[in-house]
Amino acid sequence: MEGGRLMYSVGNEELLMLHKIAFLCSRKVPDGVAAKARRWADEQREQGRCVISGYHSPLEKEVFCRLLLGAQPIIVAMAQGLRRIDPEWERHISAGRLLVISRYAESVTHPCESKCYQRNRMMMDLADQAVIAHASPGGKLELLCATYPDKVILL
Repeated sequence: MEGGRLMYSVGNEELLMLHKIAFLCSRKVPDGVAAKARRWADEQREQGRCVISGYHSPLEKEVFCRLLLGAQPIIVAMAQGLRRIDPEWERHISAGRLLVISRYAESVTHPCESKCYQRNRMMMDLADQAVIAHASPGGKLELLCATYPDKVILL
Protein backbone atom coordinates (compact mmCIF):
# COMPACT_ATOMS: atom_id res chain seq x y z
CA MET A 1 0.00 0.00 0.00
CA GLU A 2 1.20 3.49 -0.82
CA GLY A 3 -0.73 6.54 0.29
CA GLY A 4 -3.78 4.37 0.99
CA ARG A 5 -3.91 3.15 -2.62
CA LEU A 6 -2.84 -0.18 -3.96
CA MET A 7 0.36 -0.12 -5.96
CA TYR A 8 0.67 -2.47 -8.93
CA SER A 9 4.05 -3.87 -9.91
CA VAL A 10 5.96 -6.14 -12.27
CA GLY A 11 9.46 -7.21 -11.29
CA ASN A 12 11.56 -7.33 -8.16
CA GLU A 13 9.57 -5.63 -5.37
CA GLU A 14 12.58 -5.95 -3.04
CA LEU A 15 14.07 -2.97 -4.91
CA LEU A 16 11.61 -0.81 -2.96
CA MET A 17 13.64 -1.58 0.19
CA LEU A 18 16.83 -0.08 -1.27
CA HIS A 19 18.02 3.51 -0.93
CA LYS A 20 16.37 5.18 -3.92
CA ILE A 21 17.20 8.37 -5.80
CA ALA A 22 14.38 9.84 -7.85
CA PHE A 23 15.36 11.55 -11.11
CA LEU A 24 13.00 14.12 -12.56
CA CYS A 25 13.28 16.66 -15.33
CA SER A 26 10.91 18.99 -17.15
CA ARG A 27 10.29 18.30 -20.83
CA LYS A 28 12.20 21.36 -22.03
CA VAL A 29 15.69 22.00 -20.69
CA PRO A 30 18.21 24.81 -21.10
CA ASP A 31 21.58 24.24 -22.78
CA GLY A 32 24.07 22.33 -20.68
CA VAL A 33 21.52 20.42 -18.59
CA ALA A 34 21.57 17.29 -20.76
CA ALA A 35 25.35 16.91 -20.49
CA LYS A 36 25.17 17.19 -16.68
CA ALA A 37 22.35 14.63 -16.57
CA ARG A 38 24.31 12.20 -18.74
CA ARG A 39 27.34 12.45 -16.44
CA TRP A 40 25.08 12.01 -13.40
CA ALA A 41 23.43 8.91 -14.92
CA ASP A 42 26.82 7.36 -15.72
CA GLU A 43 27.94 7.98 -12.13
CA GLN A 44 24.79 6.33 -10.70
CA ARG A 45 25.31 3.35 -12.98
CA GLU A 46 28.98 3.00 -12.02
CA GLN A 47 28.17 3.33 -8.30
CA GLY A 48 25.32 0.79 -8.54
CA ARG A 49 22.71 3.20 -7.13
CA CYS A 50 18.99 2.53 -7.47
CA VAL A 51 17.27 5.25 -9.51
CA ILE A 52 13.50 5.66 -9.68
CA SER A 53 11.90 7.77 -12.39
CA GLY A 54 9.00 7.94 -14.77
CA TYR A 55 11.55 8.13 -17.57
CA HIS A 56 8.90 10.11 -19.43
CA SER A 57 10.52 13.41 -20.51
CA PRO A 58 13.14 13.25 -23.29
CA LEU A 59 16.04 13.68 -20.87
CA GLU A 60 14.58 11.15 -18.41
CA LYS A 61 14.39 8.65 -21.30
CA GLU A 62 18.01 9.32 -22.17
CA VAL A 63 19.05 8.76 -18.53
CA PHE A 64 17.09 5.48 -18.51
CA CYS A 65 18.94 4.23 -21.61
CA ARG A 66 22.27 5.02 -19.93
CA LEU A 67 21.23 3.26 -16.72
CA LEU A 68 20.16 0.14 -18.61
CA LEU A 69 23.77 -0.29 -19.77
CA GLY A 70 24.76 -1.22 -16.21
CA ALA A 71 23.68 -3.86 -13.72
CA GLN A 72 22.35 -1.63 -10.92
CA PRO A 73 18.69 -1.67 -9.80
CA ILE A 74 16.18 0.57 -11.59
CA ILE A 75 12.57 1.40 -10.78
CA VAL A 76 10.22 2.69 -13.48
CA ALA A 77 7.12 4.50 -12.21
CA MET A 78 4.33 4.56 -14.77
CA ALA A 79 1.54 7.14 -15.05
CA GLN A 80 -0.77 4.49 -16.51
CA GLY A 81 -1.58 0.84 -15.94
CA LEU A 82 0.98 -1.90 -16.50
CA ARG A 83 -0.73 -3.40 -19.54
CA ARG A 84 2.03 -2.46 -21.98
CA ILE A 85 5.48 -3.20 -20.60
CA ASP A 86 8.24 -2.61 -23.11
CA PRO A 87 9.44 -6.05 -24.33
CA GLU A 88 13.02 -4.76 -24.13
CA TRP A 89 12.62 -4.57 -20.34
CA GLU A 90 11.84 -8.27 -19.93
CA ARG A 91 15.45 -9.41 -19.59
CA HIS A 92 16.10 -6.76 -16.92
CA ILE A 93 12.94 -7.78 -15.05
CA SER A 94 13.98 -11.45 -15.27
CA ALA A 95 17.44 -10.55 -13.95
CA GLY A 96 15.79 -8.99 -10.88
CA ARG A 97 17.22 -5.53 -11.49
CA LEU A 98 14.11 -3.79 -12.82
CA LEU A 99 10.83 -3.04 -11.09
CA VAL A 100 7.94 -1.35 -12.88
CA ILE A 101 5.32 0.22 -10.61
CA SER A 102 2.06 2.09 -11.01
CA ARG A 103 -0.77 3.24 -8.85
CA TYR A 104 -3.15 2.69 -11.78
CA ALA A 105 -5.01 -0.44 -12.87
CA GLU A 106 -4.39 -1.96 -16.31
CA SER A 107 -7.53 -0.27 -17.62
CA VAL A 108 -5.75 3.12 -17.41
CA THR A 109 -4.06 3.15 -20.81
CA HIS A 110 -2.79 6.72 -21.27
CA PRO A 111 -0.91 9.11 -19.02
CA CYS A 112 -2.27 12.64 -18.65
CA GLU A 113 -0.91 15.68 -16.83
CA SER A 114 -2.77 14.80 -13.63
CA LYS A 115 -1.60 11.17 -13.65
CA CYS A 116 1.98 12.26 -14.32
CA TYR A 117 1.85 14.63 -11.36
CA GLN A 118 0.45 11.88 -9.11
CA ARG A 119 3.14 9.47 -10.40
CA ASN A 120 5.81 12.05 -9.56
CA ARG A 121 4.36 12.48 -6.05
CA MET A 122 4.46 8.72 -5.58
CA MET A 123 8.13 8.67 -6.63
CA MET A 124 8.96 11.51 -4.25
CA ASP A 125 7.23 9.63 -1.42
CA LEU A 126 9.17 6.45 -2.18
CA ALA A 127 12.58 8.05 -2.79
CA ASP A 128 15.15 8.92 -0.16
CA GLN A 129 16.31 11.88 -2.23
CA ALA A 130 15.41 13.45 -5.55
CA VAL A 131 17.73 14.83 -8.19
CA ILE A 132 16.10 17.45 -10.38
CA ALA A 133 17.89 18.06 -13.66
CA HIS A 134 15.63 21.01 -14.48
CA ALA A 135 12.25 22.27 -13.29
CA SER A 136 10.60 24.80 -15.60
CA PRO A 137 9.75 27.98 -13.71
CA GLY A 138 6.08 27.96 -12.75
CA GLY A 139 5.63 24.35 -13.82
CA LYS A 140 4.19 21.35 -11.98
CA LEU A 141 7.64 19.95 -11.22
CA GLU A 142 8.74 23.18 -9.57
CA LEU A 143 5.57 23.07 -7.46
CA LEU A 144 6.23 19.45 -6.51
CA CYS A 145 9.82 20.23 -5.51
CA ALA A 146 8.58 22.93 -3.13
CA THR A 147 6.52 20.24 -1.38
CA TYR A 148 9.63 18.10 -0.69
CA PRO A 149 12.39 20.64 0.09
CA ASP A 150 14.39 18.22 2.26
CA LYS A 151 14.68 15.61 -0.52
CA VAL A 152 15.46 17.81 -3.51
CA ILE A 153 18.94 18.17 -4.96
CA LEU A 154 19.32 20.36 -8.05
CA LEU A 155 21.69 18.96 -10.67
